[in-house]
Amino acid sequence: MDVRESAAATVMARKVRRLNPMKAFILAAGNGTRLRPLTDTVPKCLLPIHGTPLLGIWLKSCMAAGIGEVLLNVHSLAEKIQDFATSQTSGVNIRVVRERQLLGSAGTLAENRSFVAGERAFFILYGDVLTNVDLKAMLEFHRSGTALVTLGVHHAPDPSQCGIVTTDERGMVKNFVEKPQRPESNWAFSGVMIAGQELLDAVPAQRPADIGFHLLPKLIGRMRAYRISDYLLDIGTLQTYAAAQASWPGLRKFQAKGN
Repeated sequence: MDVRESAAATVMARKVRRLNPMKAFILAAGNGTRLRPLTDTVPKCLLPIHGTPLLGIWLKSCMAAGIGEVLLNVHSLAEKIQDFATSQTSGVNIRVVRERQLLGSAGTLAENRSFVAGERAFFILYGDVLTNVDLKAMLEFHRSGTALVTLGVHHAPDPSQCGIVTTDERGMVKNFVEKPQRPESNWAFSGVMIAGQELLDAVPAQRPADIGFHLLPKLIGRMRAYRISDYLLDIGTLQTYAAAQASWPGLRKFQAKGN
């Protein structure tokens, strides 16, 4: 292949990526009961961090990573989230799916598997996580191996309240326990993961079905851990929300620009 052919191939590859952007689930149907009274009037995923809704931060990160389509499941205060999705200008296309009866995080994936039909890999992002992790770098890590799932993990200050991961010398997940009484490590599932189609086949038939309790323990030996050292905080309580306002460093420049 000569230089001109190589250049043409590169341009074509870029066009294909634009035509076939990565897809992601952003899970945002929680009621946010531990964040009341804030969530009595504002959905948890729209709580502002330094003036920007949490969901808006996620969309900028998605755009920077080449994620062009997002499925957003909603339940509490669904109309407000729909209004935000309609008016946002991130460049990411959003499909809002309302759950009148909560399906659980894993149930949502299975019930909407047509959204990612034919996709070799897709992101699953927890909408109440605040992070500036480089999703593109995580995707490159995923593509460098053969694991069905790449599980983003981070150091947890209180591992008894998290899904705890232990790995072998290759980084393959050899155990996963949701909120263990006696944690074996402090590496916790971050709420950021990449998966392939077979993950959807492993979702149990029950509803609601939870990713941490009902899905990930079934995938031991088929998941690889991606250690996240970037800023990451679960905005689940009034205390962590206040901590986020004090500690959030912002997105990186390439993420904030969305390119």
